[in-house]
Amino acid sequence: MNRIVLVVASAAALAFGGVAVAADKPLTKVKAGHLVAIDMAPLFVAKESGCFAQQGLDVETVFFANPGDNNAALAGGAIDFSTNPFTLPFFAANSGVPIRVIAAAGGWGVMEVISQGKLGLKSMDDIKGYVKAGKPKLKIATLQGDTLELILKREFTRLGIADKDVELVYFNDLLAMVESFRSGQVDLLSHIKPYTTDMVLNKGATVLTTSAKTYSTTTPNTVVSVLDKTLKERPQIVTAYLKGLMCGAAIINKQPEKAVDYLAKGNYFRVAPKVLLASMKAAPAPVSFTPDVNAIQSVVDELTKLGYVKGSTGTKDIFRLDTIKALEKQ
Repeated sequence: MNRIVLVVASAAALAFGGVAVAADKPLTKVKAGHLVAIDMAPLFVAKESGCFAQQGLDVETVFFANPGDNNAALAGGAIDFSTNPFTLPFFAANSGVPIRVIAAAGGWGVMEVISQGKLGLKSMDDIKGYVKAGKPKLKIATLQGDTLELILKREFTRLGIADKDVELVYFNDLLAMVESFRSGQVDLLSHIKPYTTDMVLNKGATVLTTSAKTYSTTTPNTVVSVLDKTLKERPQIVTAYLKGLMCGAAIINKQPEKAVDYLAKGNYFRVAPKVLLASMKAAPAPVSFTPDVNAIQSVVDELTKLGYVKGSTGTKDIFRLDTIKALEKQ
């Protein structure tokens, strides 16, 4: 009598969202706090595709509407990883939080200044001519004390435009900013992709500048941070998390349409798939994770002069990029 014996090895690879996942031990649960910008796509794609599971992690994503709450959650131990605007770790460190930045979130040229199409503005330089012509003050939506405000101030300084020449309208809600532009209450919007991309594709808006042009190609919008304790006591978890992000980035870089499908599963951005795809394809460089530290320091220096950053913490004090640099060289 013949017997057919099926042997299932404990180390067999299981198909999980398109990425092979080792099944020989339980996954380690970690929590990752985030906002919603296109440079957080590697985090979401890594979760939906199985990239994190492949590294032995079960990542729970935790949305924060406010960057300060994201910071507080990391400081209090409610989350293990925080993806937040790169200025926020400096605020935390200056308040005594032992925070460490381990990588950029993943994406370049994320911040954009856009204009209502009817104004006919094609670049930031056109604003100077608009102001000189004595036309009604441009109303510009932005976040106060944020890189979204500084990108405006840096350009206005370059062009010799005084604060009194325009009207900055400050918001504390990113989505409310978009709605103010969508409804025509403001003329310009300093914001982030994919929401600026949505306005370009569906509302005829014009991109006047990007963070890649105003700062540098690899100046990030957001960065990934952990507590110093995590970095020292759980380095293997940090490495696994970064490998998961890199796996997600590889999908975005090589198969953007597939990445959009993964993002649609989680409905992370609440914009149409074509908007996400256009946002990804408009990036000035492939997704990677080593940021321009010098550009970051220059932004922090400017924010300090404006009185928004209070303290002396510099990039050398809180940036720990050795692991991501080593991984990206492999």
